[in-house]
Amino acid sequence: MKSMEEMLAAAQKAAETIQQQMGDAQAKLDNLEVEGVSGGGLVKIRCTAKGRILGVAIDDSLIVKEDKAMLEDLITAAFNDARGKADRVANEEMQKIQTGMGLPPGLNIPGLT
Repeated sequence: MKSMEEMLAAAQKAAETIQQQMGDAQAKLDNLEVEGVSGGGLVKIRCTAKGRILGVAIDDSLIVKEDKAMLEDLITAAFNDARGKADRVANEEMQKIQTGMGLPPGLNIPGLT
């Protein structure tokens, strides 16, 4: 039979392991890239699965002063597309990690989502 001290030490070690795995997962999410597009590919935004914007590409045909409002709308749409993809990739990766830790799917632990 384990003593209370042994059980507490094991629980602490498990918590530290989970914390390390979560840190690794967050770093991985910041290295996974997605690309949001709008206007049939005329505007593209690359971002990480954590939502950090890496770059914006605008087709030269859109750079017309009279079409500024449309260009702004396309950039907004591309960002929203990229953000949606980033959220999906992040959720998929977190599900893999939770499953790998033996945690039930959908368990909402602060710092995991």
